[in-house]
Amino acid sequence: MSKKGWGIALTVIAVAAIGVAVWLLAIPGPMAFANGGTVALTEYSAANPTGVPSALAQADLIKRGEYLAHAADCFACHTAHGGGQAYAGGFAFNLPGMGTIYSTNITPDKETGIGNYTDQQFLNALHKGIRADGAWLYPAMSYTSYTYMTDADALAIKAYLFSLPALHAPARADKLAWPFNHRRLMAVWDFFYNADQRFRPNPSQSAEWNRGAYLAEALGHCGECHTPRNLAFAMDNRRKFAGALTAGWRAYDISSDAKSGLATWSDNDLASYLSIGHAEGHGGAAGPMGEASDDSLTYLTPGDIHALVVYLRSVPAQDTDLPRAVTVPAPASHRQGVTADLDPRGEKIFAGACASCHDWTGVSPLSKYATLTGARAVNDPSATNVAQTIINGVNRQTAQGPIFMPAFGSAYSDDEIAAVSNYVTARFGAEGAHLTEKDVASLRKQVAQQ
Repeated sequence: MSKKGWGIALTVIAVAAIGVAVWLLAIPGPMAFANGGTVALTEYSAANPTGVPSALAQADLIKRGEYLAHAADCFACHTAHGGGQAYAGGFAFNLPGMGTIYSTNITPDKETGIGNYTDQQFLNALHKGIRADGAWLYPAMSYTSYTYMTDADALAIKAYLFSLPALHAPARADKLAWPFNHRRLMAVWDFFYNADQRFRPNPSQSAEWNRGAYLAEALGHCGECHTPRNLAFAMDNRRKFAGALTAGWRAYDISSDAKSGLATWSDNDLASYLSIGHAEGHGGAAGPMGEASDDSLTYLTPGDIHALVVYLRSVPAQDTDLPRAVTVPAPASHRQGVTADLDPRGEKIFAGACASCHDWTGVSPLSKYATLTGARAVNDPSATNVAQTIINGVNRQTAQGPIFMPAFGSAYSDDEIAAVSNYVTARFGAEGAHLTEKDVASLRKQVAQQ
Protein backbone atom coordinates (compact mmCIF):
# COMPACT_ATOMS: atom_id res chain seq x y z
CA MET A 1 0.00 0.00 0.00
CA SER A 2 1.27 3.48 -0.85
CA LYS A 3 1.98 6.13 1.76
CA LYS A 4 -1.16 7.93 0.60
CA GLY A 5 -3.18 4.74 1.02
CA TRP A 6 -1.80 4.20 4.51
CA GLY A 7 -2.63 7.79 5.38
CA ILE A 8 -6.22 7.41 4.22
CA ALA A 9 -6.58 4.12 6.12
CA LEU A 10 -5.20 5.62 9.33
CA THR A 11 -7.49 8.63 8.96
CA VAL A 12 -10.54 6.38 8.55
CA ILE A 13 -9.51 4.36 11.62
CA ALA A 14 -8.99 7.53 13.65
CA VAL A 15 -12.36 8.95 12.64
CA ALA A 16 -14.03 5.64 13.47
CA ALA A 17 -12.31 5.53 16.86
CA ILE A 18 -13.42 9.08 17.61
CA GLY A 19 -16.97 8.16 16.58
CA VAL A 20 -16.99 5.17 18.93
CA ALA A 21 -15.61 7.31 21.76
CA VAL A 22 -18.26 9.98 21.23
CA TRP A 23 -20.96 7.29 21.13
CA LEU A 24 -19.76 5.88 24.43
CA LEU A 25 -19.33 9.21 26.17
CA ALA A 26 -22.12 11.41 24.82
CA ILE A 27 -25.00 9.55 26.47
CA PRO A 28 -28.27 11.51 26.64
CA GLY A 29 -29.74 12.37 30.01
CA PRO A 30 -32.48 10.21 31.56
CA MET A 31 -35.31 12.53 30.46
CA ALA A 32 -33.87 13.59 27.10
CA PHE A 33 -36.46 11.46 25.27
CA ALA A 34 -39.31 13.81 26.22
CA ASN A 35 -40.50 16.68 24.05
CA GLY A 36 -39.70 20.16 25.28
CA GLY A 37 -36.78 21.56 27.22
CA THR A 38 -36.17 21.72 30.95
CA VAL A 39 -35.93 24.62 33.36
CA ALA A 40 -34.45 25.18 36.78
CA LEU A 41 -36.79 24.20 39.59
CA THR A 42 -37.01 27.84 40.70
CA GLU A 43 -38.35 28.79 37.25
CA TYR A 44 -41.03 26.08 37.18
CA SER A 45 -44.50 27.55 37.78
CA ALA A 46 -46.54 24.37 38.31
CA ALA A 47 -46.68 22.31 41.51
CA ASN A 48 -43.27 21.41 42.88
CA PRO A 49 -42.54 17.86 41.62
CA THR A 50 -39.91 17.21 44.31
CA GLY A 51 -40.30 16.54 48.02
CA VAL A 52 -43.08 14.55 49.65
CA PRO A 53 -46.73 14.32 48.56
CA SER A 54 -49.13 17.00 49.80
CA ALA A 55 -50.50 14.72 52.53
CA LEU A 56 -47.08 14.89 54.23
CA ALA A 57 -46.26 18.49 53.44
CA GLN A 58 -46.80 19.57 57.07
CA ALA A 59 -45.03 16.58 58.59
CA ASP A 60 -41.79 17.08 60.50
CA LEU A 61 -38.42 16.72 58.79
CA ILE A 62 -37.82 13.15 60.01
CA LYS A 63 -41.22 11.95 58.84
CA ARG A 64 -40.66 13.50 55.43
CA GLY A 65 -37.22 11.95 55.31
CA GLU A 66 -38.65 8.53 56.12
CA TYR A 67 -40.99 8.72 53.12
CA LEU A 68 -38.18 9.86 50.84
CA ALA A 69 -35.81 7.16 52.14
CA HIS A 70 -38.42 4.54 51.24
CA ALA A 71 -38.92 6.15 47.82
CA ALA A 72 -35.14 6.04 47.29
CA ASP A 73 -35.02 2.40 48.48
CA CYS A 74 -32.04 2.94 50.77
CA PHE A 75 -32.97 -0.12 52.86
CA ALA A 76 -32.54 -2.70 50.09
CA CYS A 77 -28.87 -2.04 49.38
CA HIS A 78 -27.76 -1.13 52.89
CA THR A 79 -29.22 -4.17 54.66
CA ALA A 80 -27.55 -7.56 54.33
CA HIS A 81 -29.62 -10.52 53.22
CA GLY A 82 -30.50 -13.19 55.74
CA GLY A 83 -31.52 -11.08 58.70
CA GLY A 84 -29.01 -8.27 58.52
CA GLN A 85 -29.56 -5.22 60.71
CA ALA A 86 -31.47 -2.45 58.98
CA TYR A 87 -29.19 0.08 57.27
CA ALA A 88 -26.05 -1.45 58.81
CA GLY A 89 -24.61 -2.42 55.43
CA GLY A 90 -22.99 -5.68 54.39
CA PHE A 91 -25.06 -6.28 51.26
CA ALA A 92 -22.88 -7.87 48.57
CA PHE A 93 -22.80 -6.64 44.97
CA ASN A 94 -21.28 -9.41 42.88
CA LEU A 95 -19.92 -7.89 39.68
CA PRO A 96 -18.88 -10.54 37.12
CA GLY A 97 -15.31 -10.00 36.02
CA MET A 98 -14.74 -7.29 38.61
CA GLY A 99 -15.31 -8.78 42.05
CA THR A 100 -17.52 -8.04 45.04
CA ILE A 101 -18.45 -4.72 46.67
CA TYR A 102 -20.14 -4.53 50.07
CA SER A 103 -22.52 -1.76 51.06
CA THR A 104 -21.66 0.28 54.12
CA ASN A 105 -23.29 1.19 57.40
CA ILE A 106 -25.50 4.29 57.07
CA THR A 107 -26.79 4.39 60.62
CA PRO A 108 -25.58 7.33 62.78
CA ASP A 109 -22.83 5.32 64.47
CA LYS A 110 -19.88 7.70 64.70
CA GLU A 111 -17.19 5.05 64.34
CA THR A 112 -18.52 2.72 61.62
CA GLY A 113 -21.49 4.62 60.19
CA ILE A 114 -22.24 8.15 59.02
CA GLY A 115 -22.67 9.75 62.43
CA ASN A 116 -19.88 12.27 61.77
CA TYR A 117 -21.08 13.30 58.32
CA THR A 118 -21.83 16.98 57.90
CA ASP A 119 -24.67 18.06 55.65
CA GLN A 120 -22.23 18.89 52.87
CA GLN A 121 -20.46 15.55 53.16
CA PHE A 122 -23.79 13.75 52.91
CA LEU A 123 -24.70 15.78 49.82
CA ASN A 124 -21.30 15.00 48.31
CA ALA A 125 -21.93 11.28 48.76
CA LEU A 126 -25.39 11.38 47.15
CA HIS A 127 -24.63 13.86 44.39
CA LYS A 128 -20.94 13.40 43.59
CA GLY A 129 -20.18 9.88 44.78
CA ILE A 130 -17.50 11.05 47.22
CA ARG A 131 -17.29 9.79 50.82
CA ALA A 132 -16.55 11.93 53.84
CA ASP A 133 -12.94 10.76 53.77
CA GLY A 134 -12.60 11.92 50.16
CA ALA A 135 -12.62 8.43 48.63
CA TRP A 136 -14.63 7.87 45.47
CA LEU A 137 -17.65 5.61 45.64
CA TYR A 138 -18.36 2.93 43.08
CA PRO A 139 -21.57 3.25 41.02
CA ALA A 140 -23.05 0.27 42.84
CA MET A 141 -24.16 3.22 44.97
CA SER A 142 -26.78 4.93 42.78
CA TYR A 143 -25.30 8.43 43.01
CA THR A 144 -25.57 8.95 39.24
CA SER A 145 -29.34 8.88 39.83
CA TYR A 146 -29.42 10.47 43.28
CA THR A 147 -27.50 13.41 41.86
CA TYR A 148 -30.87 14.67 40.57
CA MET A 149 -32.28 14.74 44.11
CA THR A 150 -32.72 18.20 45.62
CA ASP A 151 -30.56 19.24 48.56
CA ALA A 152 -33.67 19.57 50.73
CA ASP A 153 -34.80 16.01 50.02
CA ALA A 154 -31.32 14.59 50.52
CA LEU A 155 -30.98 16.33 53.88
CA ALA A 156 -34.44 15.13 54.93
CA ILE A 157 -33.23 11.58 54.29
CA LYS A 158 -30.14 12.35 56.36
CA ALA A 159 -32.34 13.55 59.21
CA TYR A 160 -34.31 10.31 59.09
CA LEU A 161 -31.19 8.14 59.04
CA PHE A 162 -29.77 10.09 61.98
CA SER A 163 -32.96 9.37 63.94
CA LEU A 164 -32.32 5.62 63.73
CA PRO A 165 -30.41 3.60 66.34
CA ALA A 166 -26.65 3.82 65.88
CA LEU A 167 -25.38 0.35 65.02
CA HIS A 168 -21.74 -0.62 65.29
CA ALA A 169 -21.06 -2.46 62.03
CA PRO A 170 -17.59 -2.12 60.47
CA ALA A 171 -17.48 -2.17 56.68
CA ARG A 172 -16.52 -5.43 55.00
CA ALA A 173 -13.48 -5.25 52.73
CA ASP A 174 -14.31 -5.13 49.03
CA LYS A 175 -12.88 -7.91 46.88
CA LEU A 176 -12.16 -6.32 43.52
CA ALA A 177 -9.73 -7.38 40.83
CA TRP A 178 -7.14 -5.01 39.39
CA PRO A 179 -7.64 -2.29 38.14
CA PHE A 180 -11.13 -1.96 39.62
CA ASN A 181 -9.70 -1.92 43.15
CA HIS A 182 -8.29 1.57 42.54
CA ARG A 183 -11.04 3.98 43.59
CA ARG A 184 -9.23 6.99 42.14
CA LEU A 185 -10.07 5.76 38.65
CA MET A 186 -13.70 6.60 39.43
CA ALA A 187 -12.82 10.29 39.12
CA VAL A 188 -12.34 9.77 35.38
CA TRP A 189 -15.53 7.71 35.08
CA ASP A 190 -17.55 10.31 37.00
CA PHE A 191 -16.25 13.11 34.80
CA PHE A 192 -18.03 11.52 31.85
CA TYR A 193 -20.96 9.74 33.44
CA ASN A 194 -22.11 11.65 36.52
CA ALA A 195 -24.12 14.72 35.54
CA ASP A 196 -23.83 16.21 39.06
CA GLN A 197 -26.91 18.36 38.56
CA ARG A 198 -30.24 18.63 40.32
CA PHE A 199 -33.63 17.74 38.84
CA ARG A 200 -34.92 20.08 36.12
CA PRO A 201 -38.64 19.80 35.35
CA ASN A 202 -40.05 19.89 31.83
CA PRO A 203 -42.74 22.61 31.51
CA SER A 204 -44.19 21.05 28.34
CA GLN A 205 -45.14 17.93 30.32
CA SER A 206 -47.87 17.62 32.95
CA ALA A 207 -47.30 18.12 36.66
CA GLU A 208 -47.95 14.39 37.17
CA TRP A 209 -45.35 13.51 34.54
CA ASN A 210 -42.75 15.66 36.26
CA ARG A 211 -43.57 14.15 39.65
CA GLY A 212 -43.28 10.68 38.12
CA ALA A 213 -39.97 11.62 36.51
CA TYR A 214 -38.58 12.77 39.85
CA LEU A 215 -39.75 9.60 41.57
CA ALA A 216 -38.39 7.31 38.85
CA GLU A 217 -35.11 9.07 38.12
CA ALA A 218 -33.92 10.96 41.21
CA LEU A 219 -35.40 8.77 43.94
CA GLY A 220 -36.43 5.32 42.69
CA HIS A 221 -33.48 5.06 40.23
CA CYS A 222 -35.43 2.62 38.01
CA GLY A 223 -32.84 2.86 35.26
CA GLU A 224 -30.11 1.43 37.46
CA CYS A 225 -31.67 -2.01 36.96
CA HIS A 226 -33.89 -1.64 33.88
CA THR A 227 -31.59 0.30 31.53
CA PRO A 228 -28.79 -1.58 29.72
CA ARG A 229 -25.19 -0.60 30.40
CA ASN A 230 -22.60 0.38 27.83
CA LEU A 231 -19.04 -0.95 27.66
CA ALA A 232 -18.00 1.46 30.41
CA PHE A 233 -20.80 0.20 32.68
CA ALA A 234 -22.77 3.45 32.42
CA MET A 235 -26.52 3.46 31.80
CA ASP A 236 -27.19 3.73 28.07
CA ASN A 237 -30.24 5.97 27.89
CA ARG A 238 -30.49 5.39 24.15
CA ARG A 239 -32.00 2.06 25.24
CA LYS A 240 -33.84 3.50 28.21
CA PHE A 241 -35.75 0.93 30.28
CA ALA A 242 -35.19 -1.80 27.66
CA GLY A 243 -34.25 -4.27 30.39
CA ALA A 244 -30.97 -5.68 31.65
CA LEU A 245 -29.40 -8.45 33.68
CA THR A 246 -28.83 -7.16 37.21
CA ALA A 247 -27.36 -9.13 40.11
CA GLY A 248 -28.13 -12.37 38.33
CA TRP A 249 -31.80 -11.50 37.75
CA ARG A 250 -33.50 -10.18 34.62
CA ALA A 251 -34.96 -6.69 35.01
CA TYR A 252 -37.49 -6.62 32.18
CA ASP A 253 -38.40 -4.03 29.57
CA ILE A 254 -40.55 -1.34 31.20
CA SER A 255 -40.75 0.93 28.16
CA SER A 256 -44.00 1.38 26.22
CA ASP A 257 -43.19 -1.47 23.81
CA ALA A 258 -46.28 -3.47 22.80
CA LYS A 259 -44.60 -6.87 22.78
CA SER A 260 -42.15 -6.98 25.64
CA GLY A 261 -42.89 -3.73 27.50
CA LEU A 262 -45.87 -2.21 29.29
CA ALA A 263 -48.18 -1.25 26.41
CA THR A 264 -50.51 -4.20 27.04
CA TRP A 265 -50.74 -3.49 30.76
CA SER A 266 -53.70 -1.44 31.98
CA ASP A 267 -53.04 1.47 34.32
CA ASN A 268 -54.58 -0.58 37.15
CA ASP A 269 -52.32 -3.53 36.34
CA LEU A 270 -49.24 -1.36 36.41
CA ALA A 271 -50.29 0.46 39.58
CA SER A 272 -50.97 -2.88 41.26
CA TYR A 273 -47.60 -4.29 40.27
CA LEU A 274 -45.80 -1.20 41.52
CA SER A 275 -47.65 -0.97 44.82
CA ILE A 276 -48.00 -4.64 45.81
CA GLY A 277 -45.60 -6.45 43.49
CA HIS A 278 -48.28 -8.38 41.62
CA ALA A 279 -50.72 -7.84 38.76
CA GLU A 280 -53.42 -10.25 37.63
CA GLY A 281 -52.38 -11.93 34.38
CA HIS A 282 -48.82 -10.62 34.58
CA GLY A 283 -47.41 -12.46 37.57
CA GLY A 284 -45.60 -11.30 40.66
CA ALA A 285 -42.27 -9.78 41.60
CA ALA A 286 -39.39 -11.78 43.01
CA GLY A 287 -35.71 -11.17 43.62
CA PRO A 288 -34.59 -7.51 43.51
CA MET A 289 -37.95 -6.35 42.13
CA GLY A 290 -39.75 -8.06 44.99
CA GLU A 291 -37.48 -6.21 47.39
CA ALA A 292 -38.13 -2.92 45.59
CA SER A 293 -41.85 -3.50 45.93
CA ASP A 294 -41.80 -4.47 49.61
CA ASP A 295 -39.12 -2.07 50.85
CA SER A 296 -39.87 0.95 48.68
CA LEU A 297 -42.80 1.17 46.29
CA THR A 298 -45.43 -0.15 48.69
CA TYR A 299 -44.82 2.91 50.90
CA LEU A 300 -45.72 5.39 48.15
CA THR A 301 -49.08 7.11 48.15
CA PRO A 302 -51.62 6.22 45.43
CA GLY A 303 -51.00 9.64 43.89
CA ASP A 304 -47.27 8.98 43.58
CA ILE A 305 -47.90 5.51 42.15
CA HIS A 306 -50.16 7.09 39.53
CA ALA A 307 -47.48 9.67 38.70
CA LEU A 308 -45.02 6.83 38.13
CA VAL A 309 -47.52 5.16 35.79
CA VAL A 310 -47.90 8.40 33.81
CA TYR A 311 -44.14 8.74 33.45
CA LEU A 312 -43.52 5.11 32.48
CA ARG A 313 -46.22 5.34 29.81
CA SER A 314 -44.24 8.12 28.11
CA VAL A 315 -40.94 6.26 27.73
CA PRO A 316 -40.42 5.37 24.04
CA ALA A 317 -40.83 1.73 23.08
CA GLN A 318 -37.65 -0.31 23.22
CA ASP A 319 -38.06 -3.59 21.37
CA THR A 320 -36.35 -6.68 22.73
CA ASP A 321 -36.06 -10.27 21.60
CA LEU A 322 -38.52 -11.50 24.22
CA PRO A 323 -41.64 -13.16 22.76
CA ARG A 324 -45.14 -11.99 23.56
CA ALA A 325 -46.37 -13.52 26.81
CA VAL A 326 -48.71 -16.52 26.66
CA THR A 327 -51.82 -15.78 28.72
CA VAL A 328 -53.78 -19.00 28.08
CA PRO A 329 -53.54 -21.69 30.80
CA ALA A 330 -51.79 -24.94 29.96
CA PRO A 331 -53.78 -28.19 29.67
CA ALA A 332 -55.02 -29.69 32.93
CA SER A 333 -53.33 -33.01 32.19
CA HIS A 334 -49.59 -33.40 32.58
CA ARG A 335 -49.66 -35.62 29.49
CA GLN A 336 -50.41 -32.62 27.30
CA GLY A 337 -48.77 -29.31 26.61
CA VAL A 338 -45.05 -29.99 26.13
CA THR A 339 -42.82 -31.61 23.57
CA ALA A 340 -41.31 -35.03 24.15
CA ASP A 341 -37.67 -33.98 23.77
CA LEU A 342 -37.36 -32.41 27.22
CA ASP A 343 -35.34 -33.92 30.03
CA PRO A 344 -37.94 -36.10 31.82
CA ARG A 345 -36.52 -35.02 35.19
CA GLY A 346 -38.08 -31.58 34.66
CA GLU A 347 -41.62 -32.95 34.62
CA LYS A 348 -40.85 -35.31 37.49
CA ILE A 349 -39.52 -32.51 39.69
CA PHE A 350 -42.43 -30.26 38.79
CA ALA A 351 -44.88 -33.03 39.71
CA GLY A 352 -43.26 -33.60 43.08
CA ALA A 353 -42.33 -30.08 44.17
CA CYS A 354 -44.34 -27.58 42.15
CA ALA A 355 -47.68 -28.83 40.82
CA SER A 356 -49.49 -28.79 44.17
CA CYS A 357 -49.13 -24.99 44.36
CA HIS A 358 -48.81 -23.93 40.72
CA ASP A 359 -51.12 -26.57 39.16
CA TRP A 360 -50.57 -28.27 35.80
CA THR A 361 -52.50 -25.43 34.15
CA GLY A 362 -50.26 -22.75 35.65
CA VAL A 363 -53.26 -21.16 37.37
CA SER A 364 -52.79 -21.74 41.07
CA PRO A 365 -55.80 -23.00 43.06
CA LEU A 366 -54.18 -21.70 46.25
CA SER A 367 -53.00 -18.15 45.62
CA LYS A 368 -53.00 -15.64 42.79
CA TYR A 369 -49.35 -15.00 43.64
CA ALA A 370 -48.50 -18.58 42.65
CA THR A 371 -50.11 -18.37 39.19
CA LEU A 372 -47.56 -18.81 36.43
CA THR A 373 -49.75 -18.04 33.42
CA GLY A 374 -48.85 -14.71 31.83
CA ALA A 375 -45.78 -14.10 33.98
CA ARG A 376 -42.93 -12.48 32.08
CA ALA A 377 -40.36 -14.69 33.81
CA VAL A 378 -42.08 -17.82 32.50
CA ASN A 379 -42.20 -16.33 29.00
CA ASP A 380 -38.51 -15.46 29.00
CA PRO A 381 -36.60 -18.05 26.93
CA SER A 382 -33.50 -17.43 29.02
CA ALA A 383 -35.39 -18.74 32.10
CA THR A 384 -33.10 -16.54 34.21
CA ASN A 385 -35.69 -15.50 36.77
CA VAL A 386 -37.41 -18.89 36.78
CA ALA A 387 -34.13 -20.56 37.72
CA GLN A 388 -33.28 -17.90 40.30
CA THR A 389 -36.71 -18.22 41.89
CA ILE A 390 -36.28 -21.99 42.14
CA ILE A 391 -32.80 -21.57 43.61
CA ASN A 392 -33.59 -18.75 46.05
CA GLY A 393 -37.33 -19.06 46.63
CA VAL A 394 -39.60 -16.15 47.46
CA ASN A 395 -39.94 -14.70 50.94
CA ARG A 396 -41.77 -11.41 50.74
CA GLN A 397 -43.53 -9.55 53.53
CA THR A 398 -46.26 -7.50 51.89
CA ALA A 399 -49.10 -5.35 53.20
CA GLN A 400 -51.42 -8.15 52.04
CA GLY A 401 -49.52 -10.75 54.05
CA PRO A 402 -46.47 -12.97 53.51
CA ILE A 403 -45.70 -14.53 50.13
CA PHE A 404 -43.57 -17.60 50.46
CA MET A 405 -42.07 -20.19 48.17
CA PRO A 406 -39.33 -22.43 49.55
CA ALA A 407 -35.83 -22.22 48.11
CA PHE A 408 -34.83 -25.40 46.29
CA GLY A 409 -31.24 -24.41 45.58
CA SER A 410 -29.80 -26.88 48.08
CA ALA A 411 -32.33 -29.61 47.33
CA TYR A 412 -31.56 -29.98 43.63
CA SER A 413 -28.40 -30.05 41.56
CA ASP A 414 -27.64 -27.51 38.87
CA ASP A 415 -28.67 -29.85 36.07
CA GLU A 416 -31.93 -30.69 37.86
CA ILE A 417 -32.74 -27.00 38.27
CA ALA A 418 -31.98 -26.50 34.58
CA ALA A 419 -34.33 -29.37 33.70
CA VAL A 420 -37.30 -28.07 35.71
CA SER A 421 -36.70 -24.48 34.51
CA ASN A 422 -36.75 -25.68 30.91
CA TYR A 423 -39.93 -27.63 31.60
CA VAL A 424 -41.72 -24.67 33.19
CA THR A 425 -40.93 -22.31 30.31
CA ALA A 426 -41.91 -24.94 27.72
CA ARG A 427 -45.20 -25.79 29.40
CA PHE A 428 -46.41 -22.36 30.46
CA GLY A 429 -44.42 -19.90 28.34
CA ALA A 430 -44.05 -18.80 24.75
CA GLU A 431 -40.80 -20.62 24.14
CA GLY A 432 -38.97 -23.30 26.08
CA ALA A 433 -35.59 -22.47 27.58
CA HIS A 434 -32.43 -24.51 27.07
CA LEU A 435 -30.59 -23.97 30.31
CA THR A 436 -27.61 -26.16 31.06
CA GLU A 437 -25.93 -27.18 34.29
CA LYS A 438 -23.22 -24.61 33.55
CA ASP A 439 -25.80 -21.84 33.09
CA VAL A 440 -27.37 -22.53 36.48
CA ALA A 441 -23.97 -22.63 38.18
CA SER A 442 -23.24 -19.20 36.70
CA LEU A 443 -26.59 -17.81 37.90
CA ARG A 444 -25.90 -19.01 41.43
CA LYS A 445 -22.62 -17.08 41.50
CA GLN A 446 -24.22 -13.84 40.34
CA VAL A 447 -26.72 -13.63 43.19
CA ALA A 448 -25.53 -11.67 46.21
CA GLN A 449 -23.76 -13.94 48.67
CA GLN A 450 -23.33 -12.31 52.07
